Amino acid sequence: MKNRLLLLAAALALAGLGACAGIQPPQPWQKGDLARPQMSLNADPLEARFSAHAYFSREAATGGAAVGGGGCGCN
Repeated sequence: MKNRLLLLAAALALAGLGACAGIQPPQPWQKGDLARPQMSLNADPLEARFSAHAYFSREAATGGAAVGGGGCGCN
């Protein structure tokens, strides 16, 4: 009974790993669709920029969003 459960678990694990094999990077002709503004994570780029500026000013830190300066908010 224990061997059957172990064999079943191994078979399910192998079947699950087979599903990961079909993932491919986007082809060159598909990159135009991915570059559309609707595909961006931020709906409003200007609002995202202001948010990032306020965040980095409050945290007195920089980095990650190409924001220069310190925590004073004077950049």
